[in-house]
Amino acid sequence: IDFDLILENVKDLNVLAGEGISQIEHMPGGAWLRQPEPLPLTLYQNGIVMFGGPFRPYEDPSTQQCLQDIMDGYFPSELQMRYPDGV
Repeated sequence: IDFDLILENVKDLNVLAGEGISQIEHMPGGAWLRQPEPLPLTLYQNGIVMFGGPFRPYEDPSTQQCLQDIMDGYFPSELQMRYPDGV
């Protein structure tokens, strides 16, 4: 696992997802500036935690696919169900 590549690509993906850019959310009687909701990802020596749990060891095939997607420069494919309209 190339941790440097993962960190570099996560930074690039954060920019693509709109990090630091507020969006206008219209409401009756006004509007709010809304920041994109962060997706927490914690890297450990022996696995990852995404969305606050559960712990996923690097040996798990779904973890390997998730990290491979990131190393390839893409958002993890497993997020498509959670974000069907994109990030």
